[in-house]
Amino acid sequence: MRSANLLNDFAFKYVFGEDCKEANDALKSLLTVLLERVIKNSEMVKDYSKMKSPRLDLLVEFDDRTMVDLEMQLRQMKDNLFNRLNYYLARLHGSQDMEEKSYSQLKETIVMVFFNLIIADDDDICSLYTMRKYSGIPLVKDEKEDRMKLMTIEMPKVDLNKPLEDMNEQEKMIYYFLNCHKGLDDSKIKVMIESDEVIQMLEKRVETISDDRWKKIIEDFQKLHENEERIELQLELEEAQRQMKEARKEKEEARKEKEEAHKEKEEARKAMLEADKKVEQMVRKMHESGMSLEQISAYCSLNVDEIELLIKS
Repeated sequence: MRSANLLNDFAFKYVFGEDCKEANDALKSLLTVLLERVIKNSEMVKDYSKMKSPRLDLLVEFDDRTMVDLEMQLRQMKDNLFNRLNYYLARLHGSQDMEEKSYSQLKETIVMVFFNLIIADDDDICSLYTMRKYSGIPLVKDEKEDRMKLMTIEMPKVDLNKPLEDMNEQEKMIYYFLNCHKGLDDSKIKVMIESDEVIQMLEKRVETISDDRWKKIIEDFQKLHENEERIELQLELEEAQRQMKEARKEKEEARKEKEEAHKEKEEARKAMLEADKKVEQMVRKMHESGMSLEQISAYCSLNVDEIELLIKS
């Protein structure tokens, strides 16, 4: 049993993202298996200036100008998950420099996210999401024009007890991800290392992580992770403070509206009292001038009995 574990964000980035041919070959093999298309040449994108920092993911551009952002999401929670995925995809697609360019030159962008939890209620391990109507009709007729895609890899959906000979390439790859820390102690891993060129390539990368280097990787990862956690907490705090200010503002506006409504109600009550008082005064004057109750009733909306009450009060 070895300590290196590909489910660790930083180990994942080291194995597939180190600036060397072996890591690049391993990354191309990984993407070929998961995207089910031949990946010839790829280049790690170094400039993250337009992206959120710190980054524990990999950003790759292929020779056909396709850009893929690989993310390892291992937190066992779904809070704000889909908002986060939408942000990742929008962030990647919107990072392209389109100054003085036609939108036909936009690159295809794919956000590929590895999950150690199930997010969709189906049996699909690898799922590709594109822009569609509610009815399921694609936004564009030509698939080549659909340039924003989200791919999810739900690793827990792999049946770990399934015979190796019945597994497809994607299942083998994910099985290795989940169990590579066992090394040759795992019988399936052992067979795959002996017979599968892609797994052999990944195994060579994992083997480069010695125990000493792994400790250093963990230390660096923890620092980055703590920094990322601090940034996320800061953003959550700022959002909570913003919501609190909004709530206070709405409460104050509601209070003012309530006071205004109470003021208007009070003014209406006073106006009604004033009007009643004027009516009473006019009725008295008309009666004192010798007009009969019937005559007074003809001039106002009061009946004879109501007029008598006013006069006697």
